[in-house]
Amino acid sequence: MSNLNTERVLEVHHYTDRLFSFKTTRDPSFRFVNGQFTMIGMEVEGRPLLRAYSMVSSNYEENLEFFSIKVQNGPLTSRLQNIKVGDSVLVGRKPVGTLVQDALVPGKTLYLCGTGTGLAPFMSVVKDPDVYDRFDTVVLIHGTRFINEQAYGDFISEALPNDELIGELVRSKLKYYPTVTREPYIHNGRITSLLASGKLQADLGLSPLDKDNDRVMICGSPAFLKDMVEMLEEHGFEEGAISKPGHFVVEKAFVEK
Repeated sequence: MSNLNTERVLEVHHYTDRLFSFKTTRDPSFRFVNGQFTMIGMEVEGRPLLRAYSMVSSNYEENLEFFSIKVQNGPLTSRLQNIKVGDSVLVGRKPVGTLVQDALVPGKTLYLCGTGTGLAPFMSVVKDPDVYDRFDTVVLIHGTRFINEQAYGDFISEALPNDELIGELVRSKLKYYPTVTREPYIHNGRITSLLASGKLQADLGLSPLDKDNDRVMICGSPAFLKDMVEMLEEHGFEEGAISKPGHFVVEKAFVEK
């Protein structure tokens, strides 16, 4: 398993019966770009069982953090959800992914749109000082079914604005918009509907979507990705990549298993 590091679990947090996060040690040689993912997993019957997970932690942080769903019959998450402090997990040494800033042409406002555990890569991005240098406004949108699935909400609203390194940038440039679909909340509705109608932008004092100024990163369920891409393309947005930057990027490889 020369392409894997073995890391030690430092902390586990269970948000609901479906969601949990955990922190691990970080090998000093492990380098990544904020927004990327890597393969993580456990050794099962002498072989590594791996799935793709985005880093919640930013690339300058000492430890690694991951955000996961629990699938009771899932080959990996049925085991991973039971990890405890001191246990070992496998972390791939080759991070990859499309949710990187260099895949976007310059713009003024960056929309980070995630559903469920699709929030994970954007937690890494909003802790990145570079994103605030590149954009005038950064909008973090997290869509879930229920309020208790709004993981990291307190961290985003309270801890991040007071962070010693980037707190001032966060307070002046980050706009956080949590929304749920199945119970009353400060914001209700699907991300695509809120963006398409302009309600989300109006709530935040922003202009309607405009490919000349707005850039978008997308991560979440397959249906959400499909709807977002269709909506953006209808507005003239073009998908980007490192080889050819564009107006939006979407992570198609993220697997919630």
